[in-house]
Amino acid sequence: MLSQVLSRCQYLEEQFRVAQHNKFGKSTEGHSGQGELFNEAEELASEVKTPEQGAISHTRNKPKREPLPEEAPREVLVRGTAEDEKNCDCCASELHCIGEDKSEKLQFIPAQVKVIEHVRPKYACRTCEKDGISNTVKQASVPRSVITKGYTTPSLLSQIITSKYQYELPLYRQEALFKQHGIELSCKTMAD
Repeated sequence: MLSQVLSRCQYLEEQFRVAQHNKFGKSTEGHSGQGELFNEAEELASEVKTPEQGAISHTRNKPKREPLPEEAPREVLVRGTAEDEKNCDCCASELHCIGEDKSEKLQFIPAQVKVIEHVRPKYACRTCEKDGISNTVKQASVPRSVITKGYTTPSLLSQIITSKYQYELPLYRQEALFKQHGIELSCKTMAD
């Protein structure tokens, strides 16, 4: 009984060793002579005579930031010292400006979503209403819409089309973007 347990344990240890060797050991997929199959580069390199190497000097180029576009709208913020701090700490005389340093920062203002509400007042004639002749109501016509009975504007439609076809942004991602602005605009509605 004890010998059977020991032989079983040895068998399992051997199976484990073989599995470890197969997984992490040298692969036997190679064939003899395969190592010389792709050594053309070494052979060509040995044939080419290399000139004597002199001292090669290399100067690194510092990364250079491109200037921000001049046509972009700009907002100038002047950060100066307070009026009471424009006096010298040593002699208390007034300091004068000797120059200024400028730095530019790029600010991104995300898309804005707003609701355009069209108000169309209704008008009726009080005289006709009192006399009971007729009760006519006048009202301005509904503004033309890109999609009949839809609440989309040309700017919203162009945003959806541009995002989908130019920037390859799928409709489900656009739906998530609109949800961030608090607008429920389903993929089906955008697809329609």
